[in-house]
Formats: sequence, structure tokens, C-alpha cells
Amino acid sequence: MSNELMDLAAWTIKEARGAGADQARVRISSNRAVEVGYRERKPETIKEASTRNLGVEIFAGGRYSSQTTSDLRRNAMRAFIANAVASTKLLAEDPFRTLPDAKFYEGREDRDLGLFDPGHGAFRPEDRHALVKAAEAAALAEGGKDVISVSAQSRDSAAESVMISSNGFQGARKSTSYSLMASMTLQDAGDRRPNGWAYAVTADRKSLPSPKTIGREAAKNTRLLLGAKKLKTETLPVIIVNRMAGWMLNGFLQPLYGRNIDQKQSFLLDKLGKTVGSRHFTLIDDPFIQGGLGSRTFDGDGLTAKKMVLVENGVLRNYYIDWYYSRKLGWEPTTGSPSNLIIPPGSRSVSDIMKDLGRGILLTGFIGGNSNPTTGDTSIGISGRLFEDGVPVQSVAEMNIADNHLKFWERLIEVADDPWIYSSMRMPSLVVDKVVVAGV
Repeated sequence: MSNELMDLAAWTIKEARGAGADQARVRISSNRAVEVGYRERKPETIKEASTRNLGVEIFAGGRYSSQTTSDLRRNAMRAFIANAVASTKLLAEDPFRTLPDAKFYEGREDRDLGLFDPGHGAFRPEDRHALVKAAEAAALAEGGKDVISVSAQSRDSAAESVMISSNGFQGARKSTSYSLMASMTLQDAGDRRPNGWAYAVTADRKSLPSPKTIGREAAKNTRLLLGAKKLKTETLPVIIVNRMAGWMLNGFLQPLYGRNIDQKQSFLLDKLGKTVGSRHFTLIDDPFIQGGLGSRTFDGDGLTAKKMVLVENGVLRNYYIDWYYSRKLGWEPTTGSPSNLIIPPGSRSVSDIMKDLGRGILLTGFIGGNSNPTTGDTSIGISGRLFEDGVPVQSVAEMNIADNHLKFWERLIEVADDPWIYSSMRMPSLVVDKVVVAGV
């Protein structure tokens, strides 16, 4: 199919140029996804969808627009392209909107990143149902007498995409994805009904944990929420478990984007080369991880992918600068979006770290929250387990952390040895000292 999509993209470029575009870039994607969900041992969701979309970016007379269509018949496309070019010429000029300098397309590696599972075509409907039923059954078996409901869902997809620009870029990508999730609701004291879950996402089916593992983990995570209490406000160390660490990191990432920097809405403005965290805080963007969910050889502008250190031992080294904002800011482009994000793991387990900390909170869930990219102020609800002398003694809930990212990451005192591999944010558990956890 890639050749077919590539031919259509090349034809679209030719049509756009013929209709009066100075430059053009075309993306075409094709995706097939299947979802299966069970609740109370019965199918709840069965969906299958196939989509094909074309997006064309038009650069004409210093003006720019991006438009999409799902009607890929060439007769219909001719009218769509002509209208796209004509409407673009009516817009206000933006001198910074151009295709990238072609030199930034050079040096792209031709490597297999393990993003496509060749066995996906043999993944049968009965396999999907068996996977979900096994996850649900495992959760029910571990849930105990307090179970109100259990559900399990799987989703798998196969996708292809191509991108071509009128100044010489050509690229294609082929990928698969498998996800499995189980969730549980239990009856607690009074009207409390804690809900817990477990999930995993991988590029190939062999790397997906067994459904029993997912189901049992969902039950375990939910049972740990029973008897949760709101504690008195206290300043103490917090361990953010690996699967949740990326949630906290998101508030730090937003100020790294060129758009926020250009609009002076970044608390990391003018921080390049300066300390923004402790020596334990190193953050790496690595597009070349085998089977990584964010792995790629080029980005959305067509810029050749490169490994990039964002923060090194607490010092800010790079921003996310796409081609457009590189021109507005007068900076060299890096890339416009993350690939795989890594905080290098440490050498100790969470249980060993807990023993040394004495008293603290093992943070296992976030609720709501917000983060201000201009000031760095953040506030988020939490749930987890209070531990004493390294031993969990009480579930906690309905508590809140209010902090500032520049201060929060300065208090990162250790990272654990347990990177979460089922996400493009491959974070280990993070240990942050002197966190004010607000309760009663």
C-alpha cells in the first residue's frame, strides 16, 4: 500500500503546484483499528474502523493553510486541491511559513525500528476475545467479595503513512500497536467506590504482558485503594510510581515548545544552560529505541530525527523548536515534538528506597490537576500509600500537591531502577523530597 499512497501524494503535490501553490507538503495515512471490550463476562464493545485521510499544506504568495480530506478519489481531489490553493491566497501573509531548508532532510538513517509486527494480519477475532476475557477473569479471581464491576478492553491497529514535500522530502512509516487494559471498581466503607486499573501498550504482540498479569495487577492496584483516608497536611518525601511519572513531567514539557517560548509563556524562557533541576534530573529524547512507541526517523516537518538531551544533570540543554518557530525565533531547529522520553534509571528498587526514606507517600494515582506553563505553578490531586519504616501502612486519597516545577525538580533526590516501557515516556519511579501534601 505504501507505493500507492506515495504515488497519490506525489500526484497531489503536482496538482497543488499546477493550481498555483509555490510549495506544498502532503501527508496521507491509512489505519485499521479493532476494539473489543468485556464487562460482567459479556461483550460490551466490538468496533472495527478503517480510515484513510490526506492532509495538504499549501504555501502560496507568503500565505499558508493546512486542509484535510477523506475523499481520495482523484476527480474529487482536483476540486479539493484547487479550492485549497484559492482559499490560501485569501489569507494574511506570514513570512515565516515555508518548507524547511532541504539540508535538514539529510542524514536520515534507514533502519528498522521494530514498529511493525508482521504477525498482525494473523491476529484473529477469537484471539482478541480470548485476550480480553482472560484479563477480566484474572481480575475477578483476585478481586474478592467487594467487587462491584470489572471491565477489560483491547485495541490493536495497523497503520501506514507517507509524507512528501515539493522540495524533495519523501518518507514513509508503517506501524502496529497493541493495548490491553483492565479496570475494577470495589465497594469500600460508606459510599466510597475506589477504581483501579492496569494497562500496557506495545508495538508487537509478543511484548504485551499476559492478560493474567494485567488482570491481577488491576485487582491489586484497586485493592490498595481500600480504606483510603485524607491525612493532615505534611511535608514529606514522595515516590511517584513509574507508570505515573510522565503525568508530572508533562507540566515541565509544555514550556519547552517553541510556541510557548515565542509567546513568552514559558517558565523555561532564558533558562538554556542554566540549572532547572537537581543533578539526578536528566531527560533524553531518543527516537531510535527498538520498538519504542515514539520511535521515528523523521519528525512532522521532515527533519531528520536525532537523539537529543533536554536536561543534563539538572541543566537545560535544548528546547523543542520546529521549523516555523525556528524562523520566528531566529534559532536552529531541533524538532517540534517528543519521540521517546527517558529519565535514565537508577540502581535501587522502590522497596529499598522506601526503607531508607522512613516515612513518605508512594504516589500511585493523579486526579485532575493543572500546570501553568508561564509560571511553573502546578496543582494536582493524588492517591497512594503512606509508608512508615519502608512498609505501607495506610492508603491515602483526596489529597493535593501544589508546587512549582522549578522547585519541584530541584528536590528530585533519586530515581529507581524500574523504567516503565509501555509508553513513549519511559520513566522510572521518581523520588522527590520535601513535598507539601495537603489534606485536612
